[in-house]
Amino acid sequence: MESPESSYVSSPDGPRKRASSPPVSPTHDSVEKPTYVRFLVSNSAAGSVIGKGGSTITDFQSQSGARIQLSRNHEFFPGTTDRIIMVSGTINEILRAVELILSKLLSELRIEDDNDAEPKTKVRLIVPNGSCGGVIGKGGATIRSFIEDSQAGIKISPQDNNYYGLNDRLVTVTGTLDEQMRAIDLIISKLAEDPHYSQTMNSPFTYPASCPSSTQVFRRLFCPDWVVRESHEGLALRGEKII
Repeated sequence: MESPESSYVSSPDGPRKRASSPPVSPTHDSVEKPTYVRFLVSNSAAGSVIGKGGSTITDFQSQSGARIQLSRNHEFFPGTTDRIIMVSGTINEILRAVELILSKLLSELRIEDDNDAEPKTKVRLIVPNGSCGGVIGKGGATIRSFIEDSQAGIKISPQDNNYYGLNDRLVTVTGTLDEQMRAIDLIISKLAEDPHYSQTMNSPFTYPASCPSSTQVFRRLFCPDWVVRESHEGLALRGEKII
């Protein structure tokens, strides 16, 4: 059986210094307990995060004290062509690493657009379906408070039943970098309070992208081969939607 970490690429393990002044997260008993966050990046953005010979990802790990792992270039979140970054450590280490990553991607976006104004961008977090209730809160009270506090847009996708075995949902955070970081801080801090969330940190990473939905199973069993002949990549792209 493949190990949980075998589907990630990251810089080699080694001594990493803690950031000298990590951003301050809300005070929780869970602040110093190890936790994680996963989010999506395009394949081209993944290359920027890794850097030449792994130099950038190694530097980000050294600066933050967090561990940064990245899915391989053929392993996407179901329904997208985006790769997955996992950042693990204490909350403050994670926040520092995420800020370094998003700042890097934002700087490249500014170069491409030749615009000095700070744009509002989107980052999509991956959250287990069972942990989304804590982020939403009773009657949506928690997510509304997060939106008001951070001034970022926060949207949680419905669970996608098109992919067998997919138990994660996407939480899209829209805003400036500061707004996004405040929202991510609030979301991670809330997730870290959920003992079930931290237990999923070492779960097998690879999504069963090759496991089709019940509709696709029916088609493969009862339709002519020439009708349903699809590549592995085609299956991964089926039902793509941006929220």
